[in-house]
Amino acid sequence: MEIDVFSPLASLQWVSRDKLRANDYNPNKVSEDNLQLLTQSILTNGWTLPIVVRPDYTIIDGFHRWTVSGREPLLTKLGGKVPVVIVDHGEDSSADVYGTITHNRARGTHLLEPMKAIVKKLMDEGKSVQEIGKQLGMKPEEVFRLSDFTRDEFLALMTKGVRGYSKAEVVVKV
Repeated sequence: MEIDVFSPLASLQWVSRDKLRANDYNPNKVSEDNLQLLTQSILTNGWTLPIVVRPDYTIIDGFHRWTVSGREPLLTKLGGKVPVVIVDHGEDSSADVYGTITHNRARGTHLLEPMKAIVKKLMDEGKSVQEIGKQLGMKPEEVFRLSDFTRDEFLALMTKGVRGYSKAEVVVKV
């Protein structure tokens, strides 16, 4: 069955997220840190990729977008709705599986040298380690590894604007 390459986008609609259901074969797993990054991406960029569903609203691609849409703050911001496009493979359920796997694999992976160049450019533009970490889903150690700064230079960046140390307190359990 050959699909009309324009038909999924012609079916774009916002529907209640409760209409959707997960498929039973997706091998893709995402860590909680990456789910938080996905949420941050949606909050920063808006919702840019619709969820791909079969006509019965079983998810072909977008399970993790659907998952975070059910959590705050996205649940309230989206009003319980998500954008979907419908792909109808007819009776060929293997085409649904192919769709899930190819969507996942086509996203690729990030290469080290280009990521280092991106982090360096952001830091050269004056972006803070905290902002880079938040927006790219990185811990400070990862930003450091990609930054090409020496340990001392990086520590100076991390403590920029910090005056002295906080006062130690003794906590006594009564």
